[in-house]
Amino acid sequence: MKTNDRIVQKPWGSERIFAANRRYAGKLIEIRAGETLSYQYHLVKEETIHVLSGILGMETETDGRRTLLALGPGETFHVSPGTRHRMFAEDGNVLLVEVSSPELDDVVRLEDRYGREGTSQP
Repeated sequence: MKTNDRIVQKPWGSERIFAANRRYAGKLIEIRAGETLSYQYHLVKEETIHVLSGILGMETETDGRRTLLALGPGETFHVSPGTRHRMFAEDGNVLLVEVSSPELDDVVRLEDRYGREGTSQP
């Protein structure tokens, strides 16, 4: 069955939601060079990130310790519920696939350079 993609413009790039149902969701995410997503966590949403192109910066926090990672094409990272995290594109554009559980609005923003702290707004 053919479905229609939904594109959501973000201040840092865009999300192309190509799958969203009661069991799972799939997105193509483009992060523009120099941009960053919110420092956030999810209460129940679980997601896996797979980098298609560019170098993805990934900041995570576990037990109060923040870690910075650089993920290149073909590399994957799993985000469990409650994991504080932020993705960014420091040097060039990044394209990635995110597959997740279906709770797309489950976003608790802790820091956001675009003034969206405490919201789940796009």
